[in-house]
Amino acid sequence: MLCAFLIAGVWLLVHYNPRPDIPRVGHRAPDYRVARLAGGDSIEVRSGYAGHVTLINIWATWCGPCIEEMPSMERAYQAYRDRGFRVAAVSIDSDSPALVLAFARRLGLSFDILHDKAGEIQTWYMTVGVPESFLLDKRGRISYIALGADVWDSPESRDRIERLLAAAD
Repeated sequence: MLCAFLIAGVWLLVHYNPRPDIPRVGHRAPDYRVARLAGGDSIEVRSGYAGHVTLINIWATWCGPCIEEMPSMERAYQAYRDRGFRVAAVSIDSDSPALVLAFARRLGLSFDILHDKAGEIQTWYMTVGVPESFLLDKRGRISYIALGADVWDSPESRDRIERLLAAAD
């Protein structure tokens, strides 16, 4: 009898576990709610940017490669924001939101600075470190994953962004 309860319990855990699927190119990105620091509200990182080509960047203020890639993210954002490109930069810092926002202001970042103080987005996106980025099409499907720092205004990155912006909804 005890064995039957254990088997049933394991079956329920396996079939009703809320853990997200592994984020992969061609699949919809996980939708996870984070704090939007400039507005003081929150936003879903996929559905909150629906209809836009979106770069979700998971980063931290203490991460050197994160800091190095941010100027290229800002340049890409400035080049394509009027055409519908968005950047959702999710800090996983355990510091206060005010410190994260002040850090972003020092870097001159004008895209959305988001904050997940608990770092739970790393579980949802199954990241292996920071920075890690996910480029989404207008429907919220992952079209490119960058492990580590990337140069977001390089010819290759600009081509990826332009193709996604030009694609039909």
